[in-house]
Amino acid sequence: MVDLHLPELFGAQAQQRLARESTDVVQDALRDVRTHLGMEIAYLSEFVDDQTVFRAVDAPGLEEMIKPGDARPLSEVYCKHILDGRLPELIPDTSAHPIALDLPITAAVPIGAHVSVPILRKDGSVYGMFCCLSPKPNPGLNARDLNIMKMFARLAQAEVQDGMEARRLVEEAEARVRTVISNEHFRMVFQPICDLATNSVSGFEALCRFEADPVRSPDLWFDEAANIGLGVELELCVLEATMGVLPIIPEHMYLSVNAGPDLVATGRLKDLFSAHAPERVVLEVTEHSAVRDPAALARALADLRSLGVRIAVDDAGAGYSGLQQIARLQPEMIKLDRSLVSGIDGDQALRALCAALMHYTAETGALLVAEGIETQAEADTLRKLGVHRGQGWLLGKPLPLAEALAAAKTPAPIGMGSAA
Repeated sequence: MVDLHLPELFGAQAQQRLARESTDVVQDALRDVRTHLGMEIAYLSEFVDDQTVFRAVDAPGLEEMIKPGDARPLSEVYCKHILDGRLPELIPDTSAHPIALDLPITAAVPIGAHVSVPILRKDGSVYGMFCCLSPKPNPGLNARDLNIMKMFARLAQAEVQDGMEARRLVEEAEARVRTVISNEHFRMVFQPICDLATNSVSGFEALCRFEADPVRSPDLWFDEAANIGLGVELELCVLEATMGVLPIIPEHMYLSVNAGPDLVATGRLKDLFSAHAPERVVLEVTEHSAVRDPAALARALADLRSLGVRIAVDDAGAGYSGLQQIARLQPEMIKLDRSLVSGIDGDQALRALCAALMHYTAETGALLVAEGIETQAEADTLRKLGVHRGQGWLLGKPLPLAEALAAAKTPAPIGMGSAA
């Protein structure tokens, strides 16, 4: 049975995996019970309005007669009669039951033997039927066979219930994200990025804070959106709401914004940035998973660079943002992940890694930006290593734009982050 509590439940690939595994389990159950009973056709159906729709079928050599997606009116089949008690679940010989004999489908298929048990939803309502049939009577069918049929039906029922629960969770997630997008239930805050040599503010990174239930960190909102296929739409919505602040930021400062490679690869950022002083935009590309279309990403980045947009590798040293990504993107900025900054003053290995990246920037002309600076000792060490710029609570907390700009006008010595 599929575990619905796995974190990856909502992923598009996970949804496909879930559907595939559920289909395999049901298909195996149909094949095994049909073979055990010595019958020609087995299927799982769902009641949809006044139709019975065949969701899974095992009927070797009879695929043209019955296949997944086919439907019949409930009035024409045995289902309602069985549920209402007018026909038994086990019918070794349909000719012995006047109701079955009177139904046109009995002669049309034909149906000589029939075994069918209901499949229930978790609330106890009937989802559909788990059924086997044969064109000829099968007088050997007995109560033991019916019990075996019910055993296989319970297995199929569990998969159906899991699948319905998974679909419900996905639908709820989609509704949440679409509401956030349509109503822009988020606000932007701006964290200063400082020149470590002068402590002057070089630019601001725009960070999203969601104002919708459930209360959770931005990365979880973006992850959920990506996993249900709305990641690009949510990121684009946030960027469109953000870019309008650029004219308010002093011209000597830049605006740094975030986008995943899937959005960048669409090419949709070119028109957005071209309308907002692209030469003052730094695009931070974060890879939390493998890039789906490296060629499209490369083309889109080339188009953005032609506008004057600078590219930054975000979270360098964490997850997928490693040396290969830096070499592939050839960024104008490298943002050193906080995991490589925290405690750097007391960790020789972290200092060596930072020094190696500084050598890379010297060779390529890129800038190294250290993220997550929280202590004076970290800032002092990074400055001694020659790191160009820094970002973190020591230098300035994320604030609404007006407050961030006011703080930037009166820079304090490093260590006075509340005034930075």
